[in-house]
Amino acid sequence: MAINVYLNFNGNCREAAEFYADAFNAEKPEIMTFGESPQSPEYTLPDEAKDLVMHTRLNILGSNVMFSDVFPGSPFVEGNNVSLAVVSDDEEKLRAAYEALKVGGKVAMELQETFWSKCYGSLKDKFGIEWQFSHESAEA
Repeated sequence: MAINVYLNFNGNCREAAEFYADAFNAEKPEIMTFGESPQSPEYTLPDEAKDLVMHTRLNILGSNVMFSDVFPGSPFVEGNNVSLAVVSDDEEKLRAAYEALKVGGKVAMELQETFWSKCYGSLKDKFGIEWQFSHESAEA
């Protein structure tokens, strides 16, 4: 398992990711917007969300740092916009860590399959630390 830093931005994620890529001489980030993700027929994506960054990642000096914009209307507090992302190809270990950290904490999203992960979920632990858990196959 790896733990990556995940940074959230309030509409300026693309600018921030490109700034950090330049500052650290990293590869230009590949950016997926909310508008490029598979859409639910039960929900119309608001126009203001379509060009916002859903996900991007940079390798900064050997460490993966992930970025996204918060969805319009979601809470955003500058300085508290960091979470830790547990990424593993071992679903059993991922589930065990999630279950342990949710005790006394608050679940934001139960572990479930998404279009980007076989097993993804998020929570805030009893100490107030935000965690994301994502299964990533070894060959990915």
